[in-house]
Amino acid sequence: MNIGSASTIRNYRFVLKEKERQSKVFLAIMELLKEKDKHAPAFMSLHKTFEILDERYNVTEQEREKILKKYFPEGTDGPLDTFPKKEKNKLVVLYEIAKRFDSERTYNEKEINQILKEVYHDYVMVRRYLIDYGFLDRKSDGSQYWLKSDSKRKEEEHMERKKELKRLYKEWKPQAGVYQIKNTKNQKIFIDSTMNLKTINGKKFALNLGGHVNKSLQEDWNRFGEEAFVFEVLETLKVKENGYFDAKDALKKLKQKWLDTLQPYGERGYNQKKS
Repeated sequence: MNIGSASTIRNYRFVLKEKERQSKVFLAIMELLKEKDKHAPAFMSLHKTFEILDERYNVTEQEREKILKKYFPEGTDGPLDTFPKKEKNKLVVLYEIAKRFDSERTYNEKEINQILKEVYHDYVMVRRYLIDYGFLDRKSDGSQYWLKSDSKRKEEEHMERKKELKRLYKEWKPQAGVYQIKNTKNQKIFIDSTMNLKTINGKKFALNLGGHVNKSLQEDWNRFGEEAFVFEVLETLKVKENGYFDAKDALKKLKQKWLDTLQPYGERGYNQKKS
C-alpha cells in the first residue's frame, strides 16, 4: 500500500495486535456479565437507521414502559399528551410513533400529516423529528415519504459501498510498466518491468533484505546504501480497451524496447544480455 518503511509497518501490526488483544478481553468480560448477572436490565432495541447514538440512549424496557405511559395516557394507539424535551424520552416516543407507518408503503405529504394529526396537534414538528432522527425518509421535493426500514438502510449502504469500491478500484487499479533502478554513484542502471508499478517499493524492500535476484545490483546496494539509488518509471503500458490484448506479451516487448535503447549491460548497467 506504499504506507512507509518496514519498521513503520511492523509498528502498525503491533498496534493492531494490541487492539485485538484488548478486544478479546472486553468480549470475555461481557460474556461473563451475561452469564453471572441474572438481574441485568434488558435494554430497548434501537431503530437500525437511527443516526445519533450515544450513552444517553441506553433505555431499559422498564424505563420505556414508564415513558410511554407518561406521554400516551390513553395507550400507545391514542394521542400524545405532550411532546418530550429530554432526548431519551423523545427517542422512545418517536420510536413508538414510527410504528404507525407501514414499511412496505410510500406516503404523500397529506397522508403523513393525517396520520400524525391523530398523534399530536403540532404534526409538522413531529414529522420533522421523525426525519431528523432517521425514522422517516423523503424525496427532496417532499412529494413522497416512507418508513426508513432496516432493509432500505442496508440497500443504501450496499449502494454506497459499491460506489466506494468503484472509486477505490479506479485509484488502486494496477498499472503495468517499465522502471529503472539507477545508481547515482556510478550511473549504472537496472531495467525491469512489472504488472503493477505500485509494487516497486517491494523491490526496495528485497534489496534491503539482501534478497534481490540480481547479484551485481545487490552487491552495489550493500556497498553504497539505499540513499545512492533512485527508482524511476520509464513508461507505463497503454492498455487497449477493445479487442484481444495480451498484457504480458505487450509488457515484455515494452521492456525489450527500453533495454535496446539504454543498453544497461556491462559498465553501463546491471542487466545480463541474453545470448
